[in-house]
Amino acid sequence: MIKKEVMLETPKGTVVLEGPVTAQEIAPLAMNEGLTNFRPPERQKQALMEITALPDAMVFIARHEGEIIGYVTFHHPESFTRWSKHPRILELGGIEVSPAWRGCKVAENLLKVAFSYPVMENFIVITMEFCWHWDTRNTGLDIWAYQKMLTRLFGKVGLKKVTTDDPDILEHPANVLMARIGQNVGKQDVALFESLRFCQKYGEAVNMF
Repeated sequence: MIKKEVMLETPKGTVVLEGPVTAQEIAPLAMNEGLTNFRPPERQKQALMEITALPDAMVFIARHEGEIIGYVTFHHPESFTRWSKHPRILELGGIEVSPAWRGCKVAENLLKVAFSYPVMENFIVITMEFCWHWDTRNTGLDIWAYQKMLTRLFGKVGLKKVTTDDPDILEHPANVLMARIGQNVGKQDVALFESLRFCQKYGEAVNMF
């Protein structure tokens, strides 16, 4: 894999946006203590390293000097989900930026680096956004404002809201599924994705792309 690397100048210093990174590249770096949204920082670092070993998986990081201050991960969906039945789906598994670095456009630019990677055009990238993972406490946003912020952020790299009867999405009205279809994805793969969107009771979905 040819790694992309972009320098982002911020009021708090220069941030390097890079990826896909390997476990060996992650290992010597520290994790910012604010990266606690999914698990404690050291456990999250281990999780990032493990993701890099998965088939087709990619990890992009934002680092300041020797410290990871943000990351975004992509991997195939978990085997127990309907989306795992599609060979061309990658899930945006998680994106996080340390609260100390928010307001510096790290997340937006990290996503732009990730989605400029040519391999992304070979996949349908989905993100399953669940409100119970959102950092409403540190941002001061309610869940609806947070949802609006996320959909605007992901929209900047081409993801769109998609309707589905996936039970995890339906569990709360603020939850949202978004998707981006790569330029190299064929019509049959698009049709399979459409058929997977509604499996519970609605039958074949309406093509939204």
